[in-house]
Amino acid sequence: MRRAVPGIAAVAAGLLLAAGCMSAGASPGGSAPSTNGIGPITLAIGKDNPGWLQGVITGWNKQYPNQKVTLLLLPEASNDQLAELVANLQAKSDEYDVIDMDVIWTAEFASNGWIIPLPESQFPLKDFLKPAVDTAMYQGRLYAVPDYSNADLLYYRKDILAKAGQQPPKTWAQLAKLAETVAPKYGLDGYAGTFAAYEGLTVNFASAVQSAGGSIMSADDNKITVDSPQALEGLKFLVNGFQQGWIPKVALTYEEESSQAAFEAGKFLFLDNWPDVYAALSVPGPGNDVYGKFWFTALPGPHGPGSSSLGGANLAISAYSQHQRTALNFIKYMTDLANEKEMLQRGSFPPVWTQLYTNPALIRSYPYLPVLEQAINSAQPRPAISNYDQASLAISSSVYQALTRQKAPQQALAEMAAQLSQIIRDG
Repeated sequence: MRRAVPGIAAVAAGLLLAAGCMSAGASPGGSAPSTNGIGPITLAIGKDNPGWLQGVITGWNKQYPNQKVTLLLLPEASNDQLAELVANLQAKSDEYDVIDMDVIWTAEFASNGWIIPLPESQFPLKDFLKPAVDTAMYQGRLYAVPDYSNADLLYYRKDILAKAGQQPPKTWAQLAKLAETVAPKYGLDGYAGTFAAYEGLTVNFASAVQSAGGSIMSADDNKITVDSPQALEGLKFLVNGFQQGWIPKVALTYEEESSQAAFEAGKFLFLDNWPDVYAALSVPGPGNDVYGKFWFTALPGPHGPGSSSLGGANLAISAYSQHQRTALNFIKYMTDLANEKEMLQRGSFPPVWTQLYTNPALIRSYPYLPVLEQAINSAQPRPAISNYDQASLAISSSVYQALTRQKAPQQALAEMAAQLSQIIRDG
């Protein structure tokens, strides 16, 4: 990176105020940091992310050879990442310094004392997407820093819709009709999403519920609200898709990569997936049958634009890290404007700096940015509860049983609500 990095003396001066906050943050169970909190650190991150990171880390390591960053790669699947992180942190290990977390984990990690509160004044939070910042807060305090944000987009075959004389759908009814009538005329299946029984199904279900005006939990995350007419409407939209055939049964096995691969192979008219799919579909080559033939739009809802589940990742500091000052400084470096732009350009991860979404040069390369910014601002977070992994398992299991007709939608929602209530009580 050809860019200036703040000198360590200036950073250390700025961190003196933060040191007291960090020590306090470690008190729920974390060990005290070393003498000055400065030294080599590790970054624990999923192995699906590091491609774009190497140049960023190399730039840091050249500037600070005594504070080098080492990558520790976690499993690719979000659920497996969480299990590995929790096992490490419960053991109070100092192996991890900076932790790349799913946005939904903040409450769990903060409430258990596994991560420390961070000084808000040292980050340009007002320049970040507000929904992203909100995911980094717990009980009114900043416990992480937004690294990237995310919201689903609806990809579609623009060539097929043009041949059929149709516009991309803006409502569920339009989506269902096009998927059921136009797709088969051109030898395609209708609609693909992440419908395997895992976190991706929780995301798709939450989007459907929100789009219908419902919620899984109340805004304060204290009351279960999923057993409602709005949630039933959202679940029935998905259930009907499978029953009517415009969502094929094979989609019940799809996760992010498999659904993308099916769309890329020219098997579907529509795909619900994250914005990084755009980069892959835009590269010509063997197996990419949609190059130059696809486009994107916002997710539809019952009567107009829908609402995506809010995705993304935050960076936090382990309460057991021995070099918390370096960790904080590295997070500042990782999330500065230049590296956020680098992350978008080399990794296709949506940045958290709002000004990058209106940058004309970036929009020429990533034309989805204006649509994505609107999608993120209208997205809703999944329930921010301390035992989210259990809640997600209960949600995805109940939804999967409804999609596979093992249980009626109303029964699935009632049982889901009961399970979530028990999880909260036990938590």
